[in-house]
Amino acid sequence: MIRSMIAAIAFVASTATAFAGMVTVESAHDVKTTIDRLEAAVNKGGATVFARIDHKANAESVGMSLAPSTVLIFGNPKGGTPLMNISPEIGLDLPLRVHAFEKDGKTFMMYHDPVGVAKTHGIPTDHKAVLGAAGALKKLTGVAGGN
Repeated sequence: MIRSMIAAIAFVASTATAFAGMVTVESAHDVKTTIDRLEAAVNKGGATVFARIDHKANAESVGMSLAPSTVLIFGNPKGGTPLMNISPEIGLDLPLRVHAFEKDGKTFMMYHDPVGVAKTHGIPTDHKAVLGAAGALKKLTGVAGGN
């Protein structure tokens, strides 16, 4: 009994740390609708959509199956450029991206928390562009996942 409780606690701890620095938002829509809504919100907000990667379609192209899973990559150079001037290494984590996926019959969106990304790259976490990105991601995923 005690061993199974310890194993359960260890599993929960490892699962939680596996997603440290990530924000997960549940969507009321399927993956395609969620990403379509996210893309429309990004465009309406004046940012640029750079890519839409459909992992399910890519898996099917090689004869494999995968639950719906799509990444939208987008950004605005007005926000990213000041951060890259402070730490060029942050270019690895820019532009922004949101992954929408289906798991256990539900749709979720996941993205890197910009505050954690800034900290990783030695950028002040209260920088205007960092806080702007965090606010934008929260708003955009709220719009995409809402009713």
